[in-house]
Amino acid sequence: MKLLFDQNLSRRLVGLLDREFPGSRHVVDYGLGTATDREIWDHAAAHGYVIVSKDSDFRQLAFLYGPPPKAIWVRVGNVSTRVVLDLLLQHRELIEEFEGDTEGALLVLPLD
Repeated sequence: MKLLFDQNLSRRLVGLLDREFPGSRHVVDYGLGTATDREIWDHAAAHGYVIVSKDSDFRQLAFLYGPPPKAIWVRVGNVSTRVVLDLLLQHRELIEEFEGDTEGALLVLPLD
């Protein structure tokens, strides 16, 4: 599964999660650092990515358009990259199940 990290998440996550989610990228890798949410949505759909963001706007796009692509909303507020990394690793199996769910468009991962 390939993840596409939104601008509001650290670029370092790509390298830190390379073993678990090979082929993942950050929006800046595609020149989408200042792109609209819809442009990121369209890029992710065209290239087989699951979007990961702290931005609730992708929740709205997921409900409006449905998959593909899928979106993971990490509801963590202003936290360190390590906290986001740990959250994604903790829920790796759930994320993989979510990718295989043909109807699911949004996965919310709150900080417990």
